[in-house]
Amino acid sequence: MKKTWIILLAVIILAAFYCISAYNSLIGQEETVETAWSNVENQYQRRADLIPNLVNTVKGYATHEQETFEAVVSARAKATQTTVDIKELTPEKMQAYQEAQGEIGKALGRLLAITENYPELKANENFQTLQAQLEGTENRISVERRKFNEAARTFNTTIRRFPKNIIAGLFGFEKRPYFEAQEGNETAPEVKF
Repeated sequence: MKKTWIILLAVIILAAFYCISAYNSLIGQEETVETAWSNVENQYQRRADLIPNLVNTVKGYATHEQETFEAVVSARAKATQTTVDIKELTPEKMQAYQEAQGEIGKALGRLLAITENYPELKANENFQTLQAQLEGTENRISVERRKFNEAARTFNTTIRRFPKNIIAGLFGFEKRPYFEAQEGNETAPEVKF
């Protein structure tokens, strides 16, 4: 009888250690997802901070392109107002966030397209520096979005696999949405002068 109790106690202790280990693993992966999200937001903020400088530089050369400037400023304002708390990240909120950020991309594309009409602007050192910083930021955004998706995939896979899915369900861990390609991004934008 004593041997049975010892075996039962050992099984309970092992199960408890597994649960603690699994929970801590899930917490670590959730923190990785949250850090990746923070890095994405950081890069989007960097882009938003560069936009006023870029717009002002281009404005000095292309004063009659007011509609384009207003579109860029409006898209930036909308994107900086659209924030999502990682704890409340749903596919719908992710879609709204992506749409707001996509509007900035489209507006910046129009802004950079008009610079083709201004050779003296393209030769301006400030403009070249800002354009290089913006290109670098767009690359960083892409990298951080990929890292977020990888972290979310790892987390989502873990909380769906048995037996961690039981622990995830008990403690309320929920699946994280992914960044997805925006509708219409499969075709290149048309630039007309």
